[in-house]
Amino acid sequence: MIEIFDDIRKIYKFSAPCPELSDYIEFFSESSSEKTNEYLKGESFTVKMFPSWRPTFYINLGAPYHLSLGEKQYYIRPEKDVLILRDSIVERHKLPGDHILTVKFFPGGLEEILGINQIKMADKVVDLDTVIPAAIIQKVRSSASFEERISLLQNYFLLTYKRKRTRDHYLKLVQDTIKIYSSSSMQFNNSQLAEKMFVTSKTINRYFTRVIGTTPKNYFFIFRARTALSVYVANKKLFAPADFGYYDMSHFYKDVMKFTGQKLTKHSH
Repeated sequence: MIEIFDDIRKIYKFSAPCPELSDYIEFFSESSSEKTNEYLKGESFTVKMFPSWRPTFYINLGAPYHLSLGEKQYYIRPEKDVLILRDSIVERHKLPGDHILTVKFFPGGLEEILGINQIKMADKVVDLDTVIPAAIIQKVRSSASFEERISLLQNYFLLTYKRKRTRDHYLKLVQDTIKIYSSSSMQFNNSQLAEKMFVTSKTINRYFTRVIGTTPKNYFFIFRARTALSVYVANKKLFAPADFGYYDMSHFYKDVMKFTGQKLTKHSH
């Protein structure tokens, strides 16, 4: 299965974070054993995910699995939980007993909640118990339901967030810049965004590198390609490239190829 092109969401349950954490956490999700077994039919398969620069927790509640991060391969034992930045292509090799709890953060969200700068995680698989207490992870593992697991994690996140309680001005500028870019039909370049934010292009670059770990040009390329491709796959007939700042379909196709390494015609049905 390939992210965006295939509906990988069908084997997961999803939940949005509470309002107080909604600026920092994109979602909680958990693979459904029933849906996974129904899809797998007793076989293994691979889920391929494209870069997003959004840190993600993987808490393993089931079988071991293999994780590919760029060119590197990792074996994730049943008792091992990890954090990855999603700054390159990620592949998870799933088995019938697969059962994973996922927490996906927005850029900078990990730092705002836990005080951990995400750029230190570039191109790494980080042991989760170096980020949050092992006791919290164990409580999550022993919980009886998806809802209980979310509640435990959210309570911990809220506690650490309230203790910290200092709004990072770097993160605020980055978040506001992303909102302006989204509301402009993804057409503004770096200089235009800097003008809208009343700062220089160098400042925008410095802030994005400080919070996310990459330049605004690279982040917005990924952001636009992911967003546009998701809309295109959902309804090709209603897709308009100009809605996402593309000159025409050829421009859109070129970016999709650069982002995914695959031609859209390969996935035409």
